[in-house]
Amino acid sequence: QVRLQESGPGLVKPSQTLSLTCTVSGASITANYLYWTWIRQPPGKGLEWIGRIAYSGSTDYSPSLKNRTSISWDTPKNQFTLQLNSVTPEDTAVYYCARAPGRSSAADYWGQGAQVTVSS
Repeated sequence: QVRLQESGPGLVKPSQTLSLTCTVSGASITANYLYWTWIRQPPGKGLEWIGRIAYSGSTDYSPSLKNRTSISWDTPKNQFTLQLNSVTPEDTAVYYCARAPGRSSAADYWGQGAQVTVSS
């Protein structure tokens, strides 16, 4: 069974870097055609796609967040990581990691979500 688990600080100060790690079990993050994605949901708003890292190691980012976002992976640990720089209170959200079984596929496995609050 595929499982994803987010981990990281729940409170980040404005202008600092938000860093979250997703630990994957039950599937290899380098397995062909899989895409590992970060998505967030601010309070009272809908889901927002942040970006993804593909089985090849290539990355794609939301245009609106591209300048502040970096997604990387640690293949021996089967983990992938989100870094969001220069955060503001508007970055407060529940952050999810998820797996998509193809480039144009919807996510089929999700982590439980991690609340991150940006506040001084």
